Amino acid sequence: MTSTVDAPTAVGRLRVARRRRLVLVLATFLVLGVALATLALTLGAASLPPGRALLALLGAGDAKDVFIVHRLRLPRVEAALLVGAAFGLAGALFQSTLRNPLASPDILGIASGASLGAVWALLGLGLTGLTVSGFAFLGASAVAVAIWFLAWRRGLHSVRFVLVGVGLAYLCSSVLAWLLARADVREAQSALLWTVGSVSDVRGEELGLLAGGVAILALGVALVSRTQGPLALGDDNARALGVHVDAARVGSLLLAVALVALATSFAGPIAFVALVAPAIARRLVDDGGAALLPSAATGAVLVLVSDLAGQHALFGVGAPVGIVTGLVGAPYLLWLLATNDKRSAA
Repeated sequence: MTSTVDAPTAVGRLRVARRRRLVLVLATFLVLGVALATLALTLGAASLPPGRALLALLGAGDAKDVFIVHRLRLPRVEAALLVGAAFGLAGALFQSTLRNPLASPDILGIASGASLGAVWALLGLGLTGLTVSGFAFLGASAVAVAIWFLAWRRGLHSVRFVLVGVGLAYLCSSVLAWLLARADVREAQSALLWTVGSVSDVRGEELGLLAGGVAILALGVALVSRTQGPLALGDDNARALGVHVDAARVGSLLLAVALVALATSFAGPIAFVALVAPAIARRLVDDGGAALLPSAATGAVLVLVSDLAGQHALFGVGAPVGIVTGLVGAPYLLWLLATNDKRSAA
């Protein structure tokens, strides 16, 4: 009798503990994000003390400081946070929906499709500006549709989806290498950023479109978030809990693809953020589910700190943000593969 009374109490305490941990993790990321953003506003060729940078952020102080903060540095910080949140959220959706910790737009070819679309627009069609971003979005969407079409067999199965995505990733990479190899050296150099990722030029109208798109898609993710926990338990358990599995999986993956396509179309393929951010977030909140909000926060902070490190060579590496995240993400991927093999053997 005592056990039946204590069980709900124990479950309630566990939920309260997880909520407290979630709030603590999000608060920590908020403080860390504000600190990193403040640092980003102060560093540069024209360094600003934190007090002057914050005054300029509020529109006060010297006109030169206001110009430096609002026109040069703040858009880059905002772009890094938005792109990182989009990749982190998309990665969490991919991994929870497909029940695979290795499911990521980098591996599945969606980011490669966006790069291919942008480079083809630049080198093949001679286009510039927002049109190139539009082609990047179309490239990512086209690869996603191809994966869907090739992987669908009376339903969408996660293993087939991942394998088809890996195959298309290699195909896109090969075509991309061919386009760069046949192009003029100067043209290829201008297209190179679309193969590594950078937030340095996302500002003005592009930044507004990125922010609006991320906000709209985040609302869509909020609507499907309740299905992520049941989907992580497997199809049969999800159906037993009243979830329409195919519809939920399709809706979640559509949102994930849209987030990746949007972020990549403005910043290029920033490597490994969608893979690493959800894994870090799940460990921090001790949650076997999707951990959507922590994943978005982790991705935002990860891209911002990587951009700071690459822009100012803080750790001896001066490079676009996509190269810095690749240097961090590649060892993590190897570690994840090694630990998964050990778990399988056990």
